[in-house]
Amino acid sequence: MAGKVVLHYFNGRGKMESIRWLLAVAEVEFDEVYLTTREQYEKLLSDGALMFQQVPLVEIDGMKLIQTKAILSYIAEKYNLHGKDLKDRVMINMYSEGLMDLMEMIMILPFSTDKNAQLEVIKTKAKGRYLPVFDKALSGPIYLVGGKLSCADVQLLECTLMLEEKFPEILAEFGNVKSFQGRMTRIPAISKFLQPGSKRKPQPDETYSKTVMEVFQIKLPLTGK
Repeated sequence: MAGKVVLHYFNGRGKMESIRWLLAVAEVEFDEVYLTTREQYEKLLSDGALMFQQVPLVEIDGMKLIQTKAILSYIAEKYNLHGKDLKDRVMINMYSEGLMDLMEMIMILPFSTDKNAQLEVIKTKAKGRYLPVFDKALSGPIYLVGGKLSCADVQLLECTLMLEEKFPEILAEFGNVKSFQGRMTRIPAISKFLQPGSKRKPQPDETYSKTVMEVFQIKLPLTGK
């Protein structure tokens, strides 16, 4: 019998947060092992646990999975959050990858040399490229694809909450997305995950950024456009 799911990552959001969200929605209990030192990372490398020398790493069903998209896809398939057929899945994947592109812009913000410039890039692209797509998609349906909850819906909620942390009024022009957000937060598993004391991580702070840079031996801040 497979043991509890174990996540190996930093004590912060990053690329693992979407995985935490999806597991929470699927009501899957998980433990976490936090990377805090270079030595921990090097041990994972020497043990052969990291195929491409990258985290997130998720232990699930007797496997050690890496690559965020692959992990999300596995969880979505396992817990019926990936559509009813191939056409649903490709739409879900398109929405999901677009959301990941946008969230990655926010993820690198703590490492940017010019945070104000990066914030402007995020806001401009969110309002001009991404949010209009989702507002249109939600002009009638309750969910993005196939009339049922999918991993893309979970990521859209995660992403909009991240955006509102930086730009509180950003959804003012996107009423369908805002209504969707309200519906999603009333789902019991999501409501629970949004409560204090859950395994949802707060916005990254200096400790998180410093730990990431020390473990990966990053010398220069990252930039994104």
